[in-house]
Amino acid sequence: MFWSGIRYLEDQDQALSKLSKFLRVSLEKVRFKKLRSTKWIAGIIFVIFGWWLSGIAPTTEIAWVSGLLIFTVYLFIFEIVNVDEAAITIMVLLGLSSLVAPALGLEQGLVDPNHLFDGFASNAVMSIIAVMIIGAGLDKTGMMSKVAAYILKVGGTSEGRIIPIISGTVGIISSFMQNVGAAALFLPVVSRISARSGLPMSRLLMPMGFTAILGGTVTMVGSSPLILLNDLILTSNINLADDQKMEPWGLFSVTPIGLALVATGIIYFMLAGKYVLPKTSAGESGKKVAGSSKYLEEVYGVDYLLFEVLVPEDSPLVGQVLDDIESLNRIRVIAIKAAGSGLRASRGDLSRDIDIGGNSALGILCSPAHLKDFVDNYGLTIQKGLKVFAEALASTQAGIAEIVIPPGSSMIGKSARDVWMRKSYGLAVVALHRDGETHFEGENIRDMPFEAGDTILAHTSWRALAHLERDRNFVIVTSEYPREEIRPNKVSWALFFFGLALFMVLFTDLRLSIALMTGAIGMVISGVLKIEEAYESVSWSTVFLLASLIPLGFAVESSGTAKWIADQTLLVVGDMPIWVIQAAIAVLATFFTLVMSNVGATVLLVPLAVNIAIGAGASPAMFALTVALATSNSFLIPTHQVNALIKGPGGYRVTDFIKAGFFMSILFIIVMMLMLNLVY
Repeated sequence: MFWSGIRYLEDQDQALSKLSKFLRVSLEKVRFKKLRSTKWIAGIIFVIFGWWLSGIAPTTEIAWVSGLLIFTVYLFIFEIVNVDEAAITIMVLLGLSSLVAPALGLEQGLVDPNHLFDGFASNAVMSIIAVMIIGAGLDKTGMMSKVAAYILKVGGTSEGRIIPIISGTVGIISSFMQNVGAAALFLPVVSRISARSGLPMSRLLMPMGFTAILGGTVTMVGSSPLILLNDLILTSNINLADDQKMEPWGLFSVTPIGLALVATGIIYFMLAGKYVLPKTSAGESGKKVAGSSKYLEEVYGVDYLLFEVLVPEDSPLVGQVLDDIESLNRIRVIAIKAAGSGLRASRGDLSRDIDIGGNSALGILCSPAHLKDFVDNYGLTIQKGLKVFAEALASTQAGIAEIVIPPGSSMIGKSARDVWMRKSYGLAVVALHRDGETHFEGENIRDMPFEAGDTILAHTSWRALAHLERDRNFVIVTSEYPREEIRPNKVSWALFFFGLALFMVLFTDLRLSIALMTGAIGMVISGVLKIEEAYESVSWSTVFLLASLIPLGFAVESSGTAKWIADQTLLVVGDMPIWVIQAAIAVLATFFTLVMSNVGATVLLVPLAVNIAIGAGASPAMFALTVALATSNSFLIPTHQVNALIKGPGGYRVTDFIKAGFFMSILFIIVMMLMLNLVY
């Protein structure tokens, strides 16, 4: 009777499990069908809107370009395909238009086929390739790692402190160099901070990217539209009466407005970040990776975590050696920093006979329960996160590896204690798996002679593990770990070529792409980067996204579509108060910068804004500046170079940009309008 009751409960449990699985699958199907139906409904709405727009367009060419523009927006918003695939598709359609021009009612294609791929050689695309290589070069020397460690030291692991530090720094840097360069420079820094703090990249990259764009409004050399503005003003002055001529803007004329915008961006993400930023990190595939805590716990029952503790001067731990305390307290000391001495965490630096001094810091690997007993027994202080060891014990530098003792190994018959495993090989053994059973620290695992087939779990630096891969006494099971070759001896060359590129950008008339490519090729020639590493550092999906959208921007401008949209908008607001007209121009510039280059939007709208200002009795210089600033209001979709740069590493979808960028765009216009009218 008892066993039948147990079987009944097991059957019920299996039935509930199957029902739960069925419900989960059903809900996923419902969600998928709902999403698919939403895309179909939206598609129909976009088609109707496009059909209506083509009916009122003044020319057939404008009608077709408007239709492609609407189609592009639809592909971007609903991500029918990846955004880079969508951009390439639009570029190809523009090219095919020359083949079927008569059937479309056109005299020629929407874009000259001979110039369809000019985007790949454009100043913007070549510049972004160069800054990616320069950023990789600086990272290869270890500089970015030190910057990340400093930010973590100041900001800890708190999102509320790290975001303003990163964003504020990037915002100031981008005020004196191209914003995409500032963003690319800090991309590896954010990556390392993410790995060490546990904060997903998706929570850090968008605030950094948005603030890099905002930083371009702090000085007149911060963005291409502001650099171009004074030339456009001088050109417009030729046709203006003497009393209407405009004075060029000074280098810091926009600084109060730009600083207010940067501050707005930082405050926005500090207050609303938890609502508008995605919560998942980029590149999470869900597979079990050797060395991860979840994998180790499931396979070996290891629940070890990494802690940093401080040893006060009066602790009973002072004067004891590591060998006396590790097995007794079931902990493993993997790093130590004594007062007034260097950090010990690598092969040859750390061994069991090291004694512990007062006011020292210990990096400890153990289960949380054992840590509590250890801290209570010796009066230690647990640090919140890693501070002293943030760099040395970062997941990009070290972790737990699986290592097998093969037949024929000279380790067979010897114990970890016999060979001084930690000192000689950089392996801090934390568990030993043999015959289906895992033995842990505190069970004399370091005194157990090795046998063929033993699996060692050891904390080690990735550099030491890479060295062991050439040692036939070990078989390294862990294959997914960073094999990063740092070249600190090349830091002077990296700084020289970075400084050279920056000097050429700020103080010469060379095109941005030439100046930056000088720094990039310098990194390769000087040996900071190998040419293969330079190629790998480039996000080619970003390159194709930007290069493929350039022909669409050209078609929008050359076909007269942009001017037509601008004219229609201004017909609506032409008789309204000056501030309404100014706001309408800002909104129009914002729209144009999403679908064409910010330079193209500025060139198109500045003369138009000047004429409108004169007709309305407003300041033409103010309206011209409004256009140049509003073309930096590019947050809604990843068409801006900075947004395209962070999209892949951040794992962002277009809807993520729309969600965060919608409110940022509104705040941008409000703050810009208030500051313009307050300052001028």
